[in-house]
Amino acid sequence: MQRNSFDVIRIPTSGPGDVSGLMALVDSGGLKPSSILAVLGKTEGNGGVNDFTREYAVAALCNALAPRLALTPRAVESRIAFVMSGGTEGVLSPHMTVFARGHSPEAAQDSAGEARLSVGIAHTRDFLPEEIGRNAQIGETASAVATAMREARIDAVSDVHFVQIKCPLLTSERVQDALARGKTTVTASGYASMGYSRGASALGVAKALGEIGADVAEAQALKNWDLYSSVASCSAGIELMHNVVILVGNSRFSASPFRIGHAVMKDSIDLPAIMQALESVGLSGLDPPSQSRLVNIFAKAEASPNGAIRGLRHTMLDDSDINATRHARAAVGGLIAGVAGTGAVYVSGGAEHQGPAGGGPVAVIARH
Repeated sequence: MQRNSFDVIRIPTSGPGDVSGLMALVDSGGLKPSSILAVLGKTEGNGGVNDFTREYAVAALCNALAPRLALTPRAVESRIAFVMSGGTEGVLSPHMTVFARGHSPEAAQDSAGEARLSVGIAHTRDFLPEEIGRNAQIGETASAVATAMREARIDAVSDVHFVQIKCPLLTSERVQDALARGKTTVTASGYASMGYSRGASALGVAKALGEIGADVAEAQALKNWDLYSSVASCSAGIELMHNVVILVGNSRFSASPFRIGHAVMKDSIDLPAIMQALESVGLSGLDPPSQSRLVNIFAKAEASPNGAIRGLRHTMLDDSDINATRHARAAVGGLIAGVAGTGAVYVSGGAEHQGPAGGGPVAVIARH
């Protein structure tokens, strides 16, 4: 039996439609298109309902890869897990992280040593508008996470360190479609629906990994903040109606030269949690050797819902010009970039049920 082997590559982009870095790598022979498993990117859109940079980025990638894979662009999107997250406020820099899969000739019995990075992907079915933010999305996400975990050949949930979900949102047209069929949606607000979709998806991750009870249902979504996943990262977008899952952990069946670890930030200035995540993969932080081994850091950002951080008032929730989600991304992005020595880190806003209220998971991938 062969061991899995994975590569993880971070590529800067000059705009949402820029695939030049990826295609240069393909053209040089450094990356086979058929080996690409998932692409996780940050675009410079607003991260809101009308952020079409995410759809543009996915379309550009599918169109570029389609002739190399002898597939239609739509077929490429079904084969590869694309997750684009909008919002690069502050020092955050647009980029993509490519996960590619290969194989090692080593026998499975030789993998009893240290577990290495492994990746699994899955897609749910398309949701009806009235299912977004509700039990159907929670249950289907939990099933997809279990599928991705099996594909990654990860035995224990404790070895899962990062589960990225791309989930849908509601538009006025989608709300009207439900009403025309005699159904009601969880909310009529497109922006509010992003939170419900992220929250239900995160609860699905938590349910699949045993972080919460199997009986948790939609009634707790965006209400009981004691329920959360320590590894979920969910991003909502207008470009799809299903959930895309990228699950990353460590497996004894992997011969990858990388490892992943994580910690949980209790709030948006929790530097010790970031250092803990770095230390979990053998990095010490700001020193040059650690920065040279660092591949990327992935984190969720959230404004504290009670309007204060460690007893001091913040104004993120009261700014009528800039949404709190964008403030939080900029704040956490600056904190992490200072440690990583680069702004090309993945920070996603909106952490409903993704870490404790006001905080969020932070994961690190490093070369072994």
